[in-house]
Amino acid sequence: MNARIDDYALIGDEQTAALVGKDGSIDWLCLPRFDSGACFARMLGDEDHGYWRIAPEGADTCTRRAYRSDTLVLDTEWETADGAVRVTDLMPQRDRAPDVVRIVEGVSGRVTVRSTLRLRFDYGSVTPWVRRADGHRVAVAGPDSAWLRAEPPVRTWGEDFGTHSEFTLTEGERVAFVLTWHPSHEKRPPLTDPYEALESSVTDWRRWARRCRYDGPYRDEVVRSLITLKALTYAPTGGIVAAATTSLPEKPGGVRNWDYRYCWLRDSTLTLGALLTAGYQDEAEAWRNWLLRAVAGNPDDLQIMYGVAGERRLPETELPWLPGFAGSSPVRIGNGAVDQLQLDVYGEVMDSLSLARASGLSPRPHMWAMQRSLMTFLESAWRQPDEGLWEVRGGRRPFVHSKVMVWVAADRAVRTLEQHKELDGDLEGWRGLRDEVHREVCEKGFDAERNTFTQYYGSRELDAALLLIPRVGFLPPDDPRVTGTVDAIRDGLGHGGFLRRYDTEDSVIDGLPSGEGAFLACSFWLADALHLTGRRKEARELFDRLVGLCNDVGLLAEEYDPVDGRQLGNFPQAFSHIGLVNTALTLYGDDEAG
Repeated sequence: MNARIDDYALIGDEQTAALVGKDGSIDWLCLPRFDSGACFARMLGDEDHGYWRIAPEGADTCTRRAYRSDTLVLDTEWETADGAVRVTDLMPQRDRAPDVVRIVEGVSGRVTVRSTLRLRFDYGSVTPWVRRADGHRVAVAGPDSAWLRAEPPVRTWGEDFGTHSEFTLTEGERVAFVLTWHPSHEKRPPLTDPYEALESSVTDWRRWARRCRYDGPYRDEVVRSLITLKALTYAPTGGIVAAATTSLPEKPGGVRNWDYRYCWLRDSTLTLGALLTAGYQDEAEAWRNWLLRAVAGNPDDLQIMYGVAGERRLPETELPWLPGFAGSSPVRIGNGAVDQLQLDVYGEVMDSLSLARASGLSPRPHMWAMQRSLMTFLESAWRQPDEGLWEVRGGRRPFVHSKVMVWVAADRAVRTLEQHKELDGDLEGWRGLRDEVHREVCEKGFDAERNTFTQYYGSRELDAALLLIPRVGFLPPDDPRVTGTVDAIRDGLGHGGFLRRYDTEDSVIDGLPSGEGAFLACSFWLADALHLTGRRKEARELFDRLVGLCNDVGLLAEEYDPVDGRQLGNFPQAFSHIGLVNTALTLYGDDEAG
């Protein structure tokens, strides 16, 4: 297993994704979907839990690696005493079965290369039966089947429950491996030409990247973040998963290990805004349509997250046979937070659909009827305590951010009726709700002595989510209560020049052992808030430091440990990359976006 989370790079086909380490090993891959069982789970265990490594014989780590510009095609190079080789990794966009393509090319000299493939289905718990058939190595166990072939054929043998290959390359010589998954009861899918797949992948990704309208500072990082969001999209439905992984720790050796391979409503407005502003209207519309399908039904049953196709049942289970990344256990699949009440998601949904309507996305006739139902529910439920944006497991509280987002829901409903006279709704009632929520939040959620909003009514704790108050329009950026809150959060939650979500060391609401890193999305929000409150130099300096946290291929996890200098949490994290895009657009978009 690679030693650090940020040692990994991402490849994917917009239905699932694999993580490739600096040692040339694919240590995480779920097939056929993001949330399916992993066939490579070494990232959360050891070699017995599945991996696929291709590297020069005796080499420990690569010399350099990089994505081909504006693509998700990864080149990893090794320089050895005998010469140099390059491995190109990709997952072609899928019109049939999922493929992993790995092309090995001699760059100079004469280098011997080893491939070791250990397939372990169901998160490393099932060792398949392997046989030869039609020039392939075929692995079968239960519902899963995987076919491996090499072009041209190379010396291959089975040993120690793995498939091994060895070959020697000189300059210009190539060997291509293709690993194809399909249901074990079906016939082998058509063969993929690895070189055609490489050419089409490069062409398709670059064509997509050219649609980006942003042309300001850090454009390469913005495009890389947008490509990452595209890679985390489940193309058949338009849903965007929070991350490609489960159970990567927020604190090494700790228990804060969650499954992020699902779609969160909390991300909806920020995701939609990033896609629309950057020029990706088709993707924004697909996300909006996923949102409408997912939340359809009784508003009392609105969930905070759903599966990639809108599934509602995501039961949380622990996998005791996996020791976890860096010994961080338990390893979990599913997410128990799905059953929490988070009132903020009603505001996120209303805000997203308001933005979609204002941005000219194609209308949906049932959309307003659903929004009316959400408002009817909020009118009676908004005073309830909830678990809040951060999904605390220590009991419900009247979280200030949740109440602010109730205000957002009422505000967007009112604005929609004011701007679209053809729609019907309780305009005066929703105006009254908006005013009542605003008044209560300012009375009960604000600490006048310290001039800051607090995490929940009557508390002294701080919450970085309150940095969004000026962004959503609850108060103007020049309001003294806003600037006071920004200052208090920056000073009280600062961690090595970045920002924690809240104080997990002293918090009584968390219900979990203390400790986590700086939360990257919150740190981007701080840069936004500094910019909005007129401190533009500070905002840009913070943004510069945040961009500098990207790993060598431009990826960000959920958190960062400024003490040990490493990324933490699930990886790559959509919320962090959404933050990078939106903050770049906030700081530089007025002057530089086309």
